[in-house]
Amino acid sequence: MDEKNELHNRTMHISGRFAEVDIESGEVDIESTKVDIRNKLLSFSDTISEKTINHTVEIFSKCGKENCFGRTIVEEITGLKPSGASKLIKLLVDSEVIVPVTGHGKGKYRFQ
Repeated sequence: MDEKNELHNRTMHISGRFAEVDIESGEVDIESTKVDIRNKLLSFSDTISEKTINHTVEIFSKCGKENCFGRTIVEEITGLKPSGASKLIKLLVDSEVIVPVTGHGKGKYRFQ
């Protein structure tokens, strides 16, 4: 293995959020966040179905506040078709439950 590596003095940029997690403190209580999501959706419109709220809570449970997601991930998590996933995302953006994220490609969002 007579390899020569001429890559000296290179730098690598890593972007993103890194949070310190205390493993011994136990699990994070997301129940209050689920209630906040439910209340925010219901305050936006009283015609939102329980199924839509459950889909939203399920997405939050898988992605959390730090991870960004797009339509494809919403489809995988909820089992919705592309048009249904797009409608759900639009509803969540309009109700300010999720916000668009820049720097990760078009159509990426995260929970507020």
